[in-house]
Order: sequence, then structure tokens, then C-alpha cells
Amino acid sequence: MDAEPPHHPAEPVGELPASVEELILGGARKYARHEVAEKAGVPMERATELWQALGFAKAGDKDVVFTDADIESLRVTNELVQAGIMDPPTATATARMLGQHASRLAEWQVHMLWDVLQANPELASDERRLARFVERILPDLQHLQNFAWRRHLLAHAGRVIAAEDNDPDTRALVVGFADMVGFTSFTRRSDEAELTTVVDRFDAISAQTVAENHGVIVKMLGDEVLFVADNPTDGAEIALSLVERAEEDELLPSLRSGLAYGRVLSRYGDVYGSVVNIASRLTSIARPGTVLIDRDLAEVLEGADQYTVRSRRPASVRGYSRLRPYVLRRPGEEPANLVEAAQQRAAELLGITSDAEADQVPTPHIPLEPEPAERKRRRRRR
Repeated sequence: MDAEPPHHPAEPVGELPASVEELILGGARKYARHEVAEKAGVPMERATELWQALGFAKAGDKDVVFTDADIESLRVTNELVQAGIMDPPTATATARMLGQHASRLAEWQVHMLWDVLQANPELASDERRLARFVERILPDLQHLQNFAWRRHLLAHAGRVIAAEDNDPDTRALVVGFADMVGFTSFTRRSDEAELTTVVDRFDAISAQTVAENHGVIVKMLGDEVLFVADNPTDGAEIALSLVERAEEDELLPSLRSGLAYGRVLSRYGDVYGSVVNIASRLTSIARPGTVLIDRDLAEVLEGADQYTVRSRRPASVRGYSRLRPYVLRRPGEEPANLVEAAQQRAAELLGITSDAEADQVPTPHIPLEPEPAERKRRRRRR
């Protein structure tokens, strides 16, 4: 009886030419999953777990989808575990983190290359020319990725070495959020081009501002940026500068920001803990064009000449029944909007003249709708 031919799974619509696929993968698909596990010396269950952690669907027993590069990567991972560099759970978590970040990077690169193909349709219609183009561009993209990785590796290694405590996963950080006010309604009335322009502008201003002030962007969340800074002053500068730049930018709606300071758990590029939660809650109650901070950060910044810190009445937010916010401003700045001006005037009428007295008599809350972005732009033009 003839041997059963290898089974190749159905390819999605828009299948790449084989020559281009092999260039991207670094070789031809030759192996089923049991062959990869056997050649790498790794149990099938473990190999499948790592493959799925990277973000790929489980391959069928007869699906010939793996290359020599898959075997080599699995073998190297197993050697790192055997050498005690990382344990199996860490290896799985690392694969998950790599898969998530690599997926986003690959999506951006495909969109960039798609624009090139749209502008040069002769490339897409000629398989040989397309293959030559991919062969030429892949090393450049790989070089840039390796360069950026090495630079970030050095930067993070320096932070860990400079840290005073011995636990690089848990240390004192300023955690901040900044989000665009009224973004949900903006998306409903905007087309894709307008939405892309605003999101790209927000991403650019966030990246520039955080980098200039020695912070790190943890992640972009559509209409929101999550960042951290080692130094309280750097964190304050990031938040204030983001709000100020948005106010000066005709394209962007107003921003609001929340900051908190304390010990934070950092794992695989993300941050966790009550400090993160408090920063998020403060952002949710901040008004357009303002920065709210928590008590711990307020105590650190109160003596700084470049800032003013004012206490506000405690607020009830999810998880915190009496969260006291503090407004962070630059010296000489007036209240950022009508809401705060009205609250301060009401406090004066009630005879509240100090933060201590404000603790006893809460400042009236005057609910007003946030100022829409287009109204803000019209006001600027006038």
C-alpha cells in the first residue's frame, strides 16, 4: 500500500505565493507537529503549549505546517529550561508575551507593506518581483527590530541595576494614565480617516512626551496611554505636558490624567497592583485638561517649586469609597475649567478656606458635561 501523502491544511483566501511564504518563514513547511516535538526532544504536550502561547491555533496531527526554524526555536527553548535559565512556567509566559508583541508589530509591518503594494501594483501581480522585494526588505526589518530590542534591553538593564532594592519585579514607580475626553462620541461621528489621524497624533505626542521625560510607555489602549516613571518629578512632567500639548493641538480633544505613586509589580511588560488601580480611578474622575494625583505622590511633590498641589474632597470610585484626589498644576495656573471654578466659588461662599476645613465640609459637586472636542476647536479659532 502506498504511503499516505502528507496533509496540508486548507489555506485562507489570499494565500501568499509559496516562494514568498518560504522567505518569510525561513524555509519550507515540512513537518507535522509530532515530528517537530520528536526532533527537538520535547514532549508533544509541552510543544503544543508553547505553540499556543505564541498565539497560534493548535495544528492537526497530519498538518504539515512546521519548518526547520520551528524545530530550532523549540530546541533552544528547551535548552534554556534544562540549563536553569528559566523554568517551564516562565518559558510559557515569555512565549505568550513575545507572541502578543510580535503580533502587533507584524500587523503594522503588513499594513506598511500593503501600502507599498497598493502604490506599486506591478509587484503584487508578479510573483518573482514580489519575492525579490520581500527578500530585500526582510533583512532591513529584522535589523531594525534587533536594534530596538538591544537598545531597550540596555535601558531596562540599567534601571534594574540602578534600583536600590533587590527585587526587579516590584519597585516604587509613578504610574500614570492619560485619555482623550469624549473619544467614544468622536468615533461615532468620524470616518476612518479622521479616526486614524487623531489616534496617530495621540500616539506620537504620547511617545514623544514620555520619552522626553524619561518615562516608559507600558501600552497604548486606543484612546488611552499607560506609562510609568521612576522619578516622581518625571511622572508629573509627563502628565502635565501631555495635557498641555493636547490643549495646544487643533486635532486632539482634551486629555485628562491620573497619577499614583508606590510599589508596583512589573511582569512581562505590564504593571499590576493597587497603585495602577488608583491611577486609573483618578483618571476616570479627572476633568478635561486636569491632572489628579494620589496622596503619596502629593506628599512628594508638595515641596517642589515647579508645581502646586491642591487637595480635593474624597470621591467614591470603584474599589475605593473615599479616594482623596489632589489637583496638580503649574504655579500661577487658574482652574482648568468651569467646573473647578464653580466648585472653588461655592467653597468660598460656604466659608471653606483650607484643606483641613474642606475635610469637614465637602465642596458641592456641580455636574457639567465635558466640553466636546469640536467645541474646543471652535473656541480656539475665535
